Amino acid sequence: MATLLKIDASARVTRSLSRGLTTAFVEQWLKSRPDDPIITRDVGLNPPPAISEAWIAAAFTALEKRTLAQQEVLKVSDQLLEELEPADLIVLGTPMYNYGMPAALKAWIDQVIRIGRTFSFDLARGEQPIEPILTGKTLVILSSSGEGGFELGGVHAAMNHLDPHIVTASRLLGVSDHYVIRIEYQEFGDDRHQQSIESAYAAIPGLVHQLAQTMRVQDTKPFQGIVS
Repeated sequence: MATLLKIDASARVTRSLSRGLTTAFVEQWLKSRPDDPIITRDVGLNPPPAISEAWIAAAFTALEKRTLAQQEVLKVSDQLLEELEPADLIVLGTPMYNYGMPAALKAWIDQVIRIGRTFSFDLARGEQPIEPILTGKTLVILSSSGEGGFELGGVHAAMNHLDPHIVTASRLLGVSDHYVIRIEYQEFGDDRHQQSIESAYAAIPGLVHQLAQTMRVQDTKPFQGIVS
């Protein structure tokens, strides 16, 4: 079996485009793999706390030397990591806020990228001292935005600080392959927006089928790229 971690980051509950996509993806996944466990985390409704000086001090203190207070500071991080670590597939639904990710999602990323848990640091490696500890995860980003043209080569590609940031950080979560499905032009509400919705939902069954087959046949190399 494969374990799927579904994360929703939208501050909206009703009329959330990204939540609609994550729901559709999981429903399609369970049609193909009904026995796979699903872990859910809603950072949009329940944002993790931002990291603090006390958090940093605790994270960089060896486990056997942490005080009870330091253990308490890392309690949320430990819980989030217990959800992340067993996940083979991370399905992340997020809107684009001000050309980047919601603050709640950034807080989640900061809580789970942790020395000794998701990455190691060794200056003996030279200019690349950081190496991921977790490996073999796949990330699906299901996003929504008010404008459009954020894809690679698009008219607004240089303004897209959402999925490039997530993809860069996800290496330290053990992600080796990623896929992006987008809904765009929400604020325009025109034909481009409607076509974007239809294209996004139409892409989900094919991506689910591809990933489900990949996880059945471990030696099959998955496609790396963007579905739009």
